[in-house]
Amino acid sequence: MNQSTSPQLSAQTRAQRIAFIRAEWHDDIVGNCHSAFVERLHERGFDTAQLETFSVPGVFEIPLQAKLLAKSGRYAAIVASGFVVDGGIYRHDFVSTAVIDAMMALQMEQEIPVISAVLTPHHFHEHEAHTAFFREHFLSKGAEAAEACLATLENLNQVRKLSVD
Repeated sequence: MNQSTSPQLSAQTRAQRIAFIRAEWHDDIVGNCHSAFVERLHERGFDTAQLETFSVPGVFEIPLQAKLLAKSGRYAAIVASGFVVDGGIYRHDFVSTAVIDAMMALQMEQEIPVISAVLTPHHFHEHEAHTAFFREHFLSKGAEAAEACLATLENLNQVRKLSVD
């Protein structure tokens, strides 16, 4: 989605705080998600000073960090980015499922959106072709996560406004 087709953000959404959690494992890839996320927020007129970024070692640490941030009451939304690959020791889908399930439970419990840009490819090999593909893919996912986050905040602001009226 590009800036010209995106609806204007309300002043309420532009004033809200967002937390971004990024897993450091494969940071050369995951970092692109964060960069694209920040860039898209800026393009949409969101004050990026309202964004705070937190790093965790890997994706398994995301849910606890997200829960502590949600419980702080400081953030209107939390976004998490990470890359889960099959390291050959255990099934990577177990880790992905645990993380995504915990993030979903957290958002329902705390009533704060938790947007996921945690990706689990079926096949990843640490050679330049795969690394380059996923670096580019995380640029797309960062922009998509920003759009999803902003749209969710706008929707929630409308719902909250209805409950007050």
